[in-house]
Amino acid sequence: MSEHKSGQPRMLIRHPRTVEKKAKSAWQKNMAAVSRWLHIYLSMVSFAVVLFFSVTGLTLNHADWFGDKEHLVKYKGKVPTEWVSAKDTNAIKKLEIVERLRTSHHIKGAVSDFLIEDNQCSVSFKGPAYSADAFIDRQTGEYKLNETTLGLVAVLNDLHKGRDAGKGWGWLIDISAVFLTLVSLTGIIMICFMKKKRVSGLLWAVGGIVICYLLYVWLVP
Repeated sequence: MSEHKSGQPRMLIRHPRTVEKKAKSAWQKNMAAVSRWLHIYLSMVSFAVVLFFSVTGLTLNHADWFGDKEHLVKYKGKVPTEWVSAKDTNAIKKLEIVERLRTSHHIKGAVSDFLIEDNQCSVSFKGPAYSADAFIDRQTGEYKLNETTLGLVAVLNDLHKGRDAGKGWGWLIDISAVFLTLVSLTGIIMICFMKKKRVSGLLWAVGGIVICYLLYVWLVP
């Protein structure tokens, strides 16, 4: 509101397009700021994830460079005969057997198989670059246990693939994938609000996609 020379107040009327432009400009600034904030902090949070999957991608592709040797340890022992000799297979003490093997020989990994046959029970434990297999005689309760471990690089490679790492690690891989997707999307959104770099940035992004496709066509049989 302003005042005429005559002293009478005058109403200032803003054109609808001016109001719309200002609202749009404010929305763009807010969107750009939010995208920049998300991109920076998501990148920092996922730094370790990107580094891990980058390094293990290299070790996985060149496993022969590191020469991880298989280390085999053999054990012998015995469980109570009544745990395995029952004719009713439902009466076999699976939990007790697994816990006995774990506590007696410090077995790691999750149980992947527990098979019951006429003459023996077999139990398999699996973990990243790790396996343990026990064979138990159902008549005597005596068992043989073979524990196989590989080196650190093999462990990292299995973690990269999510092999024998458990559901929790599988969820972590999924969450990491979501984080990296958000980092990529916020980067694209952010470049869209940079007038001077928008076209060149998007062209580089499209060029990267085309290059990846051409490399796929050229290199993959």
